Amino acid sequence: MAVRRFPYSDFLRGPSKVLPALDSADVVLERRDDDDLVLSRAERFDATRSGMAVATRALMALVKYDRSLAEDILAEQLPWLHWLPPDERDDCMKDLLAHLAAGADTDSLMPFARALAAWQSTAEVWSDPELAERLSTDFSGTGTTIDRPQHSA
Repeated sequence: MAVRRFPYSDFLRGPSKVLPALDSADVVLERRDDDDLVLSRAERFDATRSGMAVATRALMALVKYDRSLAEDILAEQLPWLHWLPPDERDDCMKDLLAHLAAGADTDSLMPFARALAAWQSTAEVWSDPELAERLSTDFSGTGTTIDRPQHSA
């Protein structure tokens, strides 16, 4: 689907200049001091939402029948997984698939998007051995020592 971009101020001054673009594209209204907004026709929005739900459920069904294949398919789409250590790669796959399943069930994929961004950032740290080593060791400082959070599955 095509996307057209307009300054938010154009929309405020004259929606009739922006709305015709919705005939052939979604519209991104760019705002300077806040997140951009997206305008879409309801039928395109519903089609995208239902398509994502079907694709997510199909991947989750594949997980039930052949988890290894599902993880391989997901890994092909996320080449940065290669940078994660094997045990973290497994945790990442489980976490992302759980977020996808929950998102398909609740129609909310923002938690998945946040988890995806967090795992990608983690992989980028692991891609730099010097940085990974520095972040894996104790930090000097005068703060209070706290226990490492426990992993919950």
